[in-house]
Amino acid sequence: MVLEEGGPLLVIAGAGSGKTRTLTYRVARLLERGVKPGQILLATFTNKAAKAMLNRVQTLVEGDISRLWGGTFHHNAHLILRPNARLLGYENNFTIMDGEDAKQLMAGCLAEVVQKAAGDKFPKAGVIADIASLATNRIETIADIVQERYPYFNPYLEDITAVASLYERRKKSLNMMDFDDLLLNLKKLLTDFPEVRRSYGERFCHVLVDEYQDTNLLQAQIVDLLASQHRNLMVVGDDSQSIYSFRGAHFANIMQFPERYPDCRVFKLETNYRSTPEILNFANLSITNNERQFQKTLRPVRSEGVKPILIPARNVFQQANFVSQRIAELYRGGLPLNEIAILYRAHYHSMELQMELTRLGIPFEIRSGIRFFEQAHIKDVISYLKILYNVRDELAWKRVLSLYSKIGKTTAGKIWQFLAAQDDPQRAVLSEEFSKCVTKTAAPGLLKCQAALKDLFALEGPGNIPELIRVVLDAGYQEYLQGKYPDTASREEDLQQLADYAAKFYSLENFLSELALMTNTDEAGSEEGKEGKVVLSSIHQAKGLEWTVVFMLWCAEGMMPLARALKDPEGEEEERRLFYVAVTRAKDQLYLCYPLMDYGHGLGNMILSPSRFIREISPAGGRPCDSPYERWVIDEE
Repeated sequence: MVLEEGGPLLVIAGAGSGKTRTLTYRVARLLERGVKPGQILLATFTNKAAKAMLNRVQTLVEGDISRLWGGTFHHNAHLILRPNARLLGYENNFTIMDGEDAKQLMAGCLAEVVQKAAGDKFPKAGVIADIASLATNRIETIADIVQERYPYFNPYLEDITAVASLYERRKKSLNMMDFDDLLLNLKKLLTDFPEVRRSYGERFCHVLVDEYQDTNLLQAQIVDLLASQHRNLMVVGDDSQSIYSFRGAHFANIMQFPERYPDCRVFKLETNYRSTPEILNFANLSITNNERQFQKTLRPVRSEGVKPILIPARNVFQQANFVSQRIAELYRGGLPLNEIAILYRAHYHSMELQMELTRLGIPFEIRSGIRFFEQAHIKDVISYLKILYNVRDELAWKRVLSLYSKIGKTTAGKIWQFLAAQDDPQRAVLSEEFSKCVTKTAAPGLLKCQAALKDLFALEGPGNIPELIRVVLDAGYQEYLQGKYPDTASREEDLQQLADYAAKFYSLENFLSELALMTNTDEAGSEEGKEGKVVLSSIHQAKGLEWTVVFMLWCAEGMMPLARALKDPEGEEEERRLFYVAVTRAKDQLYLCYPLMDYGHGLGNMILSPSRFIREISPAGGRPCDSPYERWVIDEE
């Protein structure tokens, strides 16, 4: 495919098959054939990827390639929009807003509609910004997105739409564009102004796109418009690694490419330079049940290794203990910690492991977010529990009070002064005087806080911590999450996991003390820290990376695939692609771990089965030696 003259080209690049090398050699070949750098457009998803590719091209060819258009979709869109902005009603000196600027402007628009949209349940500016962004990138309406992803906002749809519309008008009047506007306006420019489309279509004799499986509908349409003149379009991607639908990625872009370009030539990169034959065999088997895919089989160049290992653990604590102990063994055997990764489907799946690694002094870094107990929603709920344990905890009070409408720092300070002056603060909280220590504006919020605390004080008792956490959610915190964060479901799952973990503690004192000890541990002095850190990452964050040893957590039905993801008609196939991505991150060793018993989720002890993605590739009635994996039986202590 590197030597092809032109025309539409689809390159299906399997995991570890040298996709970047293919793109860079293709660009180098075009330059050697006499194509000028300014006639080539290379679109990527990150500036880092673009820079790496251009640096590699420069090492392959002589001469200056600075005029080559290589960068992210947004970068390339900006270069085209800047000289043509007046056609769309902007000045050429328009400002590009960053994410924080966009949220501030959206907040200002929200404030103007607030009288009509009054109520604590109404989404915050950041959530409306996410809804509007998704609608733009998926070329859908605000109503479509709310109905599909935020049905609990349906009563406020008219006001949400009004806020988003005002935001659009305000940006235009201020001569500003946000990141989504760069793509939306580029498409509008190329669609509404044929002379501009022809100009850039003639300029770019060759268009190349990296990670095509991750493009959204808007990006794919832009690419088609830019390549419409010469039709020399090369897209490179792997349909088996399309895992970002929640961000708006449109799987059909890569699958329907041959339909949009019937004369396209399809090439497959199936030689894998990363993993052992045993891991690749397991990966190939894991993806076979997906119906919508380009059939391919990864072939290894490496010599024989060990089979992936299935680890059934008694419960989640034994799972964490096994992984931690095995990591310690690998490190003592000479493997650097930064060559080890622990992957999981959801961030909360790593909670117990974080605790165990901390206990053992094994340093780790988290790629899927911040440490579990340092997340804002976890700290919010724990602050309620701290008030129950110590009603004079000023910091906990001020954090909890900040969650309620119209209670800012000044008002929270007045409330605290009232409580600090009481001989019996708990009795004061439950009294009528409590709500009278603030202005009428802040009183409704404080009454809600008081009602929640009344429920908590009534339930406080030994072994009752999970119920206390659920009371916090039911007393208004769940609504707070829905209004403030776009990823409400995953945060609720985090809190459910926290409740499950708390069930093993008899007293609130022991629970809070354990958390304090875990979160205040300084790992900087650890000897292992000198050799790097173990990586903890969601599978989504791990895409494109590789490690010598990979542990996969919670490979159990309901967790992998994630139960809520299966509600989407295309959810199972995307979850299987996620599993495939995780498996193909491993170079030498792969451990598939799952607990046999789930101790929580409000359902009592449940017996778990291995993920369907493991069960469906097991040999039906075959001998153990036929299995693509080995089973590791953990010795009982």
